[in-house]
Amino acid sequence: MASAILILLWIENEMSMDRFHEKGDRIYVMNNRDHFSGQLWAWNTTPKILGPTIKADYPDVEDAIRINSANFLFTVGEKRMNVSGVFTDSGFLKTFSFPLLKGNPNTALNENYRIVITNDLAKKLFGNDEPMGKTILIDSSANFVVSGVLKDLPNNTSFDFEYLLPWSYMKTLGWDDAWWGNNSIKNYVLLKPGVSQAAFDAKIKNITIDHTAGDDPSTTEVFTQPLKDAWLYSKTENGQYVGGRIERVKTFGLIGILILLIACINFMNLSTARSEKRAKEVGIRKVVGAQKSSLIAQFIGESIFLAFLAGILAIIIVILVLPSFNLLVQKQLQVNFNDPAAWLVSIAFIIFTGFLAGSYPAFFLSSFQPVKVLKGTFKSNNSQISPRKILVVLQFTFAIALIISTIIIQHQVEYAQKRDSGYVKDKLVYVKIDGTIGKHYDLIKNELLNKSAAIAVTKSMNPVSTRYSDGWGWSWTGSTEDDKKTDFIRMASDADFVKTMGVRLIKGRDIDINKFPSDSTAMVLNETSVKVMRLKDPVGTIVEADGRRWTVVGVVNDFIFESPYDKINPVAIMGPAAWFSTVHFKLNPANTTERNLSIAGEIFKKYNPQYPFDYKFIDEDYAKKFGEEKRAATLAALFAGLTIFISCLGLFGLATYMAENRIKEIGVRKVLGASVSGIAALLSKDFLKLVVISFVVAAPLAWWAMSEWLGSYTYRISIEWWVFALAGFLSILIAILTVSYQAIKAGMANPVKSLRSE
Repeated sequence: MASAILILLWIENEMSMDRFHEKGDRIYVMNNRDHFSGQLWAWNTTPKILGPTIKADYPDVEDAIRINSANFLFTVGEKRMNVSGVFTDSGFLKTFSFPLLKGNPNTALNENYRIVITNDLAKKLFGNDEPMGKTILIDSSANFVVSGVLKDLPNNTSFDFEYLLPWSYMKTLGWDDAWWGNNSIKNYVLLKPGVSQAAFDAKIKNITIDHTAGDDPSTTEVFTQPLKDAWLYSKTENGQYVGGRIERVKTFGLIGILILLIACINFMNLSTARSEKRAKEVGIRKVVGAQKSSLIAQFIGESIFLAFLAGILAIIIVILVLPSFNLLVQKQLQVNFNDPAAWLVSIAFIIFTGFLAGSYPAFFLSSFQPVKVLKGTFKSNNSQISPRKILVVLQFTFAIALIISTIIIQHQVEYAQKRDSGYVKDKLVYVKIDGTIGKHYDLIKNELLNKSAAIAVTKSMNPVSTRYSDGWGWSWTGSTEDDKKTDFIRMASDADFVKTMGVRLIKGRDIDINKFPSDSTAMVLNETSVKVMRLKDPVGTIVEADGRRWTVVGVVNDFIFESPYDKINPVAIMGPAAWFSTVHFKLNPANTTERNLSIAGEIFKKYNPQYPFDYKFIDEDYAKKFGEEKRAATLAALFAGLTIFISCLGLFGLATYMAENRIKEIGVRKVLGASVSGIAALLSKDFLKLVVISFVVAAPLAWWAMSEWLGSYTYRISIEWWVFALAGFLSILIAILTVSYQAIKAGMANPVKSLRSE
């Protein structure tokens, strides 16, 4: 029950994600849909100009809200910290239900230099002082006045920010644009009451196409997705959102049901196994006038009473393990004891569990015929096929299927972790280009090299482990109109990309703006790009992209830019005519990491004194790519182990009762010369047969389920025979160890005591 409660808490959190907004049934996420490389794709980043256009031109829209991520240095007195937030439109607080503790939601974001902060950030910046009206220096360049304090974000929202800045400040910085081809932000739309999503989608379908009619027309369609579905349905097939986290919710919901069901099966089996001990009680009750319905009520009542006791212990267990469980699932789940609904659900859950566990034993025990029972002619069911045996097979089928699934999931994670990333992650560090880093980059680079803190340094568009930008509509010598639908991941470099990242140069040379001034518009391709572009001799090829003519100067090996489970996509590394946001540097292996970082910290502090030295390791970023799958593998292993343990408890109990019921038979066999091992084998073989049958049923079910799961990964393992062999061996071994104790104990008992008359 404790395990089921933990899973239910997690499922409730996932299912309630972004569903608490008062206007949530009218809030939609704007999405794009277009064909690339022969497939129809959908994505949820859209142009900045889309929101204002929709709001102005479509009367069905009550408001349109844009959200763009922001990360600035905040300075209050002596306190300095990098804080993540968002730029957004003034209607954000009126559209979404993020309540203000202080301030007016109608006006808090109306003026340019106003900021809304969370209560937690207010405490970090101002302590116990009143934050309203206080000034925050942002990025050492602009003073913002606190116009509102938000209640801290709930744990069931996908939004992640510590402050809200007005969109007008984006314009002040020159970061806003009206380009319909720049799909870089999230747009949300609030439809007026009664407006149909389907009707609205039909109206806006061609909005991008209509606004780009001309020399370079777009073919991208626009559509909406309900905000309440966006978290659970993020996986696209043929341009539609058809799955995603909802699949994991269903999987662990099923696991929770199976764990509870297996425990209930134990109760059923143990109750019916003890049937002979309660048979006379039932017979006497019936003789003195007890109705079958009253007996059923009695037995179910006993089961529900036990379930209540178990429920109390389960809640205590949940409270104790919840912090560790939260750490595992990366959430902040909690049991809300102040919510009457939570108590009603808990009571209903306990009653249901008790009823489920006690229903079969109640009907089984109440059906005894008093004449047979009191005459001593009642016998328990020992046929080849009995409900008890079916239940044992059922619970071990679940357990073995979970064992197989856990092995496959773990094997898939390890397989992806061992995949060659294509670059050298070790000792590769990056920092964001903040403050005056860009201005003093050459000086910083020279000092890092001269002071032996690094052996290579390069600027880039983004960390090598994360995609920031992609583009299409490119052309090159020999390209066709269809090639304009090839999507390229953008990267950038000024020099020493190959040396810093540790990639392998296959043809040509690296970009080097210092040696070759014309490399401002140079380009390096990865192997996949060369294949997709059908280039036999790529070096020297002219690529027209983003309004410029780029010259290919080299080719590098394929390296993993995105998910290690997916195929390698085309990557184009552009020269300095592109843009930069990151500095990578390779630490000197001759020094300790601590010494290198200490020297680097001093250098960055020297040339960028207003900002902290905030660095990150690429290998740590890369490891995060396995986070979801590793958590799934850990949870699957945890619950599989628990399922096996619960199944073994039932098996142990059944073996105990079996040994008790056959104690005189065992005594006779020992008198006639049977060995302990022979008796142990006699008592164990029936259970082992059931486990073998369970394996035969579980193996194809697990194979089918895992084949479906692996189908969502491009880079995946094949399911091999040894997985089933290992699972079968483990299940049989566990069953033998569980039953053998009671079997050996019974075999070693003194036959004189067992055959002595009562």
